[in-house]
Formats: sequence, structure tokens, C-alpha cells
Amino acid sequence: MQQILVYSDSLSWGIVPDTRRRLDFSQRWPGVLEIGLNRAGRNVRVIEDCLNGRRTVWDDPFKPGRNGLTGLAQRIEINSPLALVILALGTNDFQSMHAFNAWHSSQGIATLVNTIRQAPIEPGMPVPPILVVAPPPMGTPKGSIAPKFAGGELRCKGLAEAYRTVCATLGCAFFDAGSVTDSSRVDGIHLDADQHGVLGAALVDPVAGLLGEA
Repeated sequence: MQQILVYSDSLSWGIVPDTRRRLDFSQRWPGVLEIGLNRAGRNVRVIEDCLNGRRTVWDDPFKPGRNGLTGLAQRIEINSPLALVILALGTNDFQSMHAFNAWHSSQGIATLVNTIRQAPIEPGMPVPPILVVAPPPMGTPKGSIAPKFAGGELRCKGLAEAYRTVCATLGCAFFDAGSVTDSSRVDGIHLDADQHGVLGAALVDPVAGLLGEA
């Protein structure tokens, strides 16, 4: 069995927009991906490490533990051997308490990629390939989370291209979620249930190709 680690935030955790509820595993895109890969003849397990509010490399001033860099190397060590790590972060870098732009977030992703590659895994275990998934562009924030993300739709402009550039430089795979889906119609930030299905299905072939390389 090949193991895939999804290291992400609420867009992958499966929060139901404008609620505190969570979609079932089979509805969340990591679950859709696992089911699709296994139906295609792969023997895989998708491990979800998805924390609401997680940034790339910055702290949340109101909630502890949201810095994606903290403990990442140990998570790689814990879950090894890994056939692939999927990094899907960035949205929370644009919360209203931050002044970051797409370039800042791309540098955060680069830091996470390098940390994964330097993780203290056991001798003989593989350094996993990495797939960076850029979140779809934010819409206008709506509902209860609107103040938290006010202006984020402007600060996040160019994120996918900034990630693509970093991935080309670092030699890791890239997928633009915005090429297959938009952000939630309900809150402008997360993914609606049907969008999870679209994204998970769209990732099956590229992930299968990366597992073949591994």
C-alpha cells in the first residue's frame, strides 16, 4: 500500500461553508481522491493532516498552532514511508490580520517544500515527491467569516502563478485547483460539496502519474 499525506487547511478538512460542520470523508476531496485511485487499481491510503486556519509559515495571532512549519518535519517522520506529500495551503495567509501577497505565500510554500525534503526519516525510507496544489482564487468573502478574510480576494491575486514559479524552481509538481473549480458560492473562501468532488476527481490522474514515478 502506498501512503499519501495531504497537509492542508479547512479547504481540505471539508468544512461546510458558513457552518462549523464537516463533510464526510467520501465527500471531501482527499477522500474522493483515495476512492478514485483505488478504483483505478491503485492500493493507496490518503492520510489527512488538515487544520482549520493553517497558514504556510505564519502564526495566527488569535489561535495557537496554525503555523504550517511547526512540527511539519515530525509529521513526515511519523507517517513515513510516504509515496507522496500534497501541500494545499495558502488561503489563510490572506486573512485580514496579515498584509501578505502572493509572493510572500509562495515563499512560505518553498520553505515547507524544503522542510519536507530535510525531514529526519528513517534510513532507507524514500524522500517523498511533493505536489503543491494552489487553492482556487477567493471570491468576495461572505457570511460569518467575511471580516476574517476582508480584502483577501485582492491580496491573493497571482497566487497560482507564484506557486507555479516556485515549483518549477524547486522541481516539484504543481496543480492549480482554480483550473477546475471556483471557491464556494456560499462564503467565497472554502469549497462546496460539489467542488470537493470535482477537485478530487481532477487530481486522480496527476497523482497516479506521480505515484508511478515514485
